[in-house]
Amino acid sequence: MSRRISVLISGNGTNLQALIDACARSTIPDATIVHVISNRKDAYGLKRADNAGIPTSYHNLLKYKKQYQGRDIESIREIYDKDLADLVLQHDPGLVVCAGFMHVLANTFLNLLQDAGVPIINLHPALPGQFNGVNAIARAYQAFQRQEIAKTGIMIHYVISEVDMGEPLLVKDIELRVGESLVQLEERIHTLEWLTIVEGTLMALEGIHSKHF
Repeated sequence: MSRRISVLISGNGTNLQALIDACARSTIPDATIVHVISNRKDAYGLKRADNAGIPTSYHNLLKYKKQYQGRDIESIREIYDKDLADLVLQHDPGLVVCAGFMHVLANTFLNLLQDAGVPIINLHPALPGQFNGVNAIARAYQAFQRQEIAKTGIMIHYVISEVDMGEPLLVKDIELRVGESLVQLEERIHTLEWLTIVEGTLMALEGIHSKHF
């Protein structure tokens, strides 16, 4: 597999920074981040990429909502995602990593990447099938307070059309602690995310199939 990586982001970009550092230190050997795309103009991750000399793009759905006003949102998203796929493929990546990308990818994106032979992976701060979608950490914390679960986790999974339901590539369990605040849990999970996204990206590039710790 080509070790050219494109990264999709929406926010601060701490997981992106972990990937930038890993490529620079050869923790991910012979890999290059060739493009960073954000759907939010003010995402600090764009600045992180600029600082590392990585090409960036801003690709936002709002422009499409204005351009195709009157059409249903599903068809607008399909057009947006097709153009996103074209933007990604212009840089000829071997792998796409979603690192805090807050957008559900449509089949118009997924199919074009599949046809090009480019896998897509995502980091999600929950165990497989446990808390799919947004606010996963808070939902796990609340479930622990209700004594419904004893652990949560982080996974790297392949991206399919169903949100956070793709095949897990790497799963790490995180024990929940009595007396820990939500902020403390978030800090603990985010710290582990920086290691996990690097490990999962390396596994995807090397074709290693799955691990659960």
